[in-house]
Amino acid sequence: MKSQSSNNKRLRAVQSVTALVLCGLCAASPSYAQDVRGLEVCTAEKQMDRRTSCLQANTEFLQTAIERGARDARQKLDAAGKELASARNEIAALKAALAATQARLDKLEKAEKPAPAKPK
Repeated sequence: MKSQSSNNKRLRAVQSVTALVLCGLCAASPSYAQDVRGLEVCTAEKQMDRRTSCLQANTEFLQTAIERGARDARQKLDAAGKELASARNEIAALKAALAATQARLDKLEKAEKPAPAKPK
């Protein structure tokens, strides 16, 4: 349950950030007309019910696009987390191998040193 609520909070946060970024981009850019693939031009409709349904379709399209982007970002984040965990495990294994090799080297160096000769 806790992870699902955490995922819901994360999804809401991603959606909020995405909306803020889109608003910021819209505010920062000059107001030229742009075609967005998938959006309909609702101003051409004369009847209010058709215009309303057009706007609802555009809203649904944009919501779907945001959800798709959030899902893709979540998948990339999960993949990066798995890759990071794998790299950490590899580093731990390499540290253990280095410690074992260092111990063997120290043991060989001790065995190689001759005992000091006693003066007569």
